[in-house]
Amino acid sequence: MDSQRDLELVLQSRTPIVIIETRDESRVLEMITSITVGRTKGDYLPLFRWTVTDGLQRLDISLEPQMHNSDPDDVLRHIRAVTKAGVYILLDFHPYLENPVNVRLLKDICIRYERVSRQLIMVSHRVELPTELESFCARFEMTLPSARERGDIVKRVSAEYADQHPGTVVQFDPKAYGMLVQNLAGLTHGATEQLARNAIYNDGAISSSDLPGVMQAKYDLLNKAGILHFEYDTAKFSDIGGLKKLKQWLSHRKTAFRTSGSNDVLDTPKGVLLIGVQGCGKSLAAKATAGILGVPILRLDFSAIYDKYHGETERNLRESLSTADIMAPCVLWIDEIEKGLAGRGGETGTTQRILGNFLTWMAEKNSKVFVVATANDITSLPPELVRKGRFDEIFFVDLPRSGVRKSIFGIHLAKRRQDADNFDLDKLAIATRGFSGAEIEQVIVSALYAAQAQQKSLTTEHIVAESQRTRPLSVVMKERIVALRSWASERTVPCD
Repeated sequence: MDSQRDLELVLQSRTPIVIIETRDESRVLEMITSITVGRTKGDYLPLFRWTVTDGLQRLDISLEPQMHNSDPDDVLRHIRAVTKAGVYILLDFHPYLENPVNVRLLKDICIRYERVSRQLIMVSHRVELPTELESFCARFEMTLPSARERGDIVKRVSAEYADQHPGTVVQFDPKAYGMLVQNLAGLTHGATEQLARNAIYNDGAISSSDLPGVMQAKYDLLNKAGILHFEYDTAKFSDIGGLKKLKQWLSHRKTAFRTSGSNDVLDTPKGVLLIGVQGCGKSLAAKATAGILGVPILRLDFSAIYDKYHGETERNLRESLSTADIMAPCVLWIDEIEKGLAGRGGETGTTQRILGNFLTWMAEKNSKVFVVATANDITSLPPELVRKGRFDEIFFVDLPRSGVRKSIFGIHLAKRRQDADNFDLDKLAIATRGFSGAEIEQVIVSALYAAQAQQKSLTTEHIVAESQRTRPLSVVMKERIVALRSWASERTVPCD
């Protein structure tokens, strides 16, 4: 797709106002200048750029800025008074659209467009046009660089590095080069060049060691709202103990997920819903999924997307899901999804729109984003979410069995520099029947404090004593956990 040709067609449509929402300002200016200069003599129009710092400046010929036109209302009065056709690029004009005087001046220019075609191009990261001006407006969306264009950018930056370092040739691993070009997808021309330069100028080469830094920088550029949390290296999670059935299920779909689109027989895996008792390892299961699939993980806190301003909640969700699409292939982990989709009192209308937007995205997405949603309270989940077909499968993460409890003890003892061989793991597993993994960890922590107070080394007896003083969730909330297990027995697949 040729963005410049598409923009040229929009400018030729004789629309008084053209809105371009982008962070790639320099690229837009370059395209518009190229379009203007390339016009035939009969169609030629002078091109101006306005900023609040420099005022009005002609771009198609070299002229100094007109500082006396730096105020927004002054430049609009000037444009309205001009009797010759022209194109005016207004950079970052969006804050001044709340002034009714500026809105009226803009409307005057639009109404008189047939007599004098003064076309206004508003360029900013976001432009919300007043309703009374919408009928005079066309919006143009910048396309992002294709794989070929990204490759050209990387090669151009490589040549630039070689020019600046005479006698040096940028070394690159063909596989790492291909991965770099792939990982730069979803960024603007300017951001693509910036990240390519970071990777190449670091050591004068393109290697696999550059990829984690590129992905982290890409995530930082995209996640402006800070709602998503990113982790690149997830391989370590693939060795987490337990979760046998979940791991087997994922292993059967790994190839189809990584090569989606190349096989018309198999549907692209969409994701799973993990339901279970609090503290039993749903978070670890989500991370293990990313490790098994061999992709980064993005964590989305649904409750954090809610905003008090109308429409901002939906925008936050759209931007988060768009970021996930751009970061693909990845796992999108939605932690405690019921907190974001359960009824929220006066915000029920917003919640329904959020649910609708999310389900639509799930149904229509073509990107390699595998969704892992976790939930503790099934009674708060909307029926639309748990019906068959929304997720590929619903798994239940239950309280750990005896063998898994022994593994959990081994893991947490090792984390605290304790030799598991010095402990009776069978005895500990029996003493912590009904405990979750999180509760087992806290028992070890409490036992360590007790041993330290007695100025003794940690022993099996310390841990058993602490476990006897602990009332696990399976006892405190026995009725709810029994009900959850009963619900899950007929509707879900056990992880182990």
